[in-house]
Amino acid sequence: QLYQTMSEKKELIKSLEMVQKELEEKEREMKREISEYKDRLLQAEKEHRDALTEANQKNEVEIKTCQDKMNSLEQFIISQKLEIEHLKSNKEELSNSLKEANQTLGELLKTKVR
Repeated sequence: QLYQTMSEKKELIKSLEMVQKELEEKEREMKREISEYKDRLLQAEKEHRDALTEANQKNEVEIKTCQDKMNSLEQFIISQKLEIEHLKSNKEELSNSLKEANQTLGELLKTKVR
């Protein structure tokens, strides 16, 4: 019976060692997979950061372009307002000159009629 118990003990030890080896192999495999997943996650995060950086740079360029266009349009509007004021002033001067010319013409006609 002792021999049988010793034999069973050896078998159990062998079985336990095999199970332990399998567990160690599974643990190594899981660690390897975890490492791969971490690498993929880091790569995905890097790609995401790069994409965000690129998008931000493009947006900044577009914003700058729009601001430049806005400034240009504002300058154009200011110059157009000045041109309108200048034309109004010229119109008023011409209108006054026309009135004076009509008055002078009227006086000349009166003088001629006499």
